[in-house]
Amino acid sequence: MSMQNTMLRADALKDRTVVITGGGTGLGRSMAEMFLRIGANVCITSRKLETLQKTAKELSEATGGQVLPIECDVRNHLDVDRLVASVVERFGSCDALVNNAAGNFISPTERLSPKAFEVIIGIVLQGTVNCTLAFGKHWIAKGERDKAILNITTTYAWTGSGYVVPSACAKAGVLALTRSLAVEWAKFGIRSNAIAPGPFPTKGAWDRLMPGELMEKFSLAKRVPLGRMGEHHELANLASYLISPFSAYVNGDVITIDGGEWLKGAGQFSQLEAIEPEMWDSIEKAVRGAKGS
Repeated sequence: MSMQNTMLRADALKDRTVVITGGGTGLGRSMAEMFLRIGANVCITSRKLETLQKTAKELSEATGGQVLPIECDVRNHLDVDRLVASVVERFGSCDALVNNAAGNFISPTERLSPKAFEVIIGIVLQGTVNCTLAFGKHWIAKGERDKAILNITTTYAWTGSGYVVPSACAKAGVLALTRSLAVEWAKFGIRSNAIAPGPFPTKGAWDRLMPGELMEKFSLAKRVPLGRMGEHHELANLASYLISPFSAYVNGDVITIDGGEWLKGAGQFSQLEAIEPEMWDSIEKAVRGAKGS
């Protein structure tokens, strides 16, 4: 099934504008395409303008929708302020924010430097905070209601997981932010929800997480009771619902979409305990190679 098989009707997001961080590739791109197919205007952001422009052109041609690519480092609040201004200037308003930008890599925690934590927490948690504050303050100041924030977290945000500790810490913070603002900002007409995906492999991100033969050796599909990885249209359809008016009474929830994986065994990457210590040197080289690809 492709992105053309939309769960919601073709005009479900008509005249609504959605901002997606990390929207140039992977799940961000898939969500952008789905939103466009059901009528939304979409702004995609990341640090790579060339990738964004290419994606915007392809998505616009495929869907006929309006796609605005904006270069933005979500760790920089001044960049995020400019993002808000650019979206409002182009579309007049913004109706939904999808905090999807992320970073992750596998490593024994004792091998990590403070910089490794800084990078991941900066993108995942501080980036989500920066975007949420910027758009939220704008909506509140303007008295605009019927707005939606959707955060992409993970199932190990509440269980923890070995070998991805910076990500687990950051995603746990995003989870707390989601639930806290669902209560505090509901009076302003702002809903806050999250999706916790299981394994939805994407080129690039999963090359860094499970480089070389690791993907085959530690098959995540074998951990999923349904026996397979997730497909992008499945998550994109769920995201479409959660930012649409059809979910107007859903607030403060975290929807798990993982085929039952976390119920079968907590800590998505904890199985990496089976890797011998000397193997981590070669894994780190493979990860660095994937980063440069």
